Amino acid sequence: MSTAASHPTPRTSRLAGYLLALGAGATWGTTGPLSTGLYGLMPATSIGFWRVLMGTACLALWALVFRRELFRVDARGWLLVGLGGGILVALFELAYQFAIAGAGVAGAAAMLYTAPVIVTVLARMILKEALTAVRLLLAVVVMVGVAFTVTGGSNVGAEAARLGIGAGIAGGLLSALSYALTTLMARFAVPRYGAVRVLFLEALGGVAILGVVLTLVHHAPAPPPSAAAWRGLAALTAGSVLAANLFFFAAVRRIEAAPAAVAATIEPVVGTLLALLLFSQRLTAPGWLGLAMVVGGVAMGYVVQAKPTA
Repeated sequence: MSTAASHPTPRTSRLAGYLLALGAGATWGTTGPLSTGLYGLMPATSIGFWRVLMGTACLALWALVFRRELFRVDARGWLLVGLGGGILVALFELAYQFAIAGAGVAGAAAMLYTAPVIVTVLARMILKEALTAVRLLLAVVVMVGVAFTVTGGSNVGAEAARLGIGAGIAGGLLSALSYALTTLMARFAVPRYGAVRVLFLEALGGVAILGVVLTLVHHAPAPPPSAAAWRGLAALTAGSVLAANLFFFAAVRRIEAAPAAVAATIEPVVGTLLALLLFSQRLTAPGWLGLAMVVGGVAMGYVVQAKPTA
């Protein structure tokens, strides 16, 4: 028989939820710096492939031991989440690596955070959700902030000098679009299949598609060339692929999705600070202002989204 003392209070549970969401955002923030550290060891395309492959393998092993029902999915789920979600994951992995390499960590993170703006617009077009004046204003704030961040930052890194800012901007916008479309798909799929199963199916489809596409375009993923590369990929997988998602799923079981998403907007700040410390990637004053506008605009957007409509 349980007692009141054996369970956390609602207040304690909410505090844990916010801390877990902050942990998720901070862990996602390591993606850019860790990827930048790997550019001198292997191509950006191989980094995206191997991090998803290793994450998928870990999820599959966990499912074999603890949750074999994760593999039981209907044909619709394989088609929508495995194939459709896999295409979006593959696009995101390639695009975001090019964004980090070409535009720097801060620029890539800022462009990725245009995804909520894209979701708002697409939700209006596809799902007929309301597009209010406040949401439009916040969208403008975010977009202006992105422009300041990209033009006010540096992209120090082995791969960055070769790719250039043009490739970084293209990669950033494509990664935001793919992330936004994944979010819209998740609104349909997660209630039906569960968050962990959706994550697994997307990752599995993404690995298969990345392997095929990269091979066809003569950029077949090369194995990590050294122990240092393996260590970097293991850290990338353990952090941004596995731990961050587990933190975020645990957070949304304790608090609403909107405040969890607000807390997770610490991601670009953590990534920028790590890039500054590790690689001397810097932001000018307008760049820092732009990053603040992105984080503030996205956070306010989630707060507005959480408010009940009249």
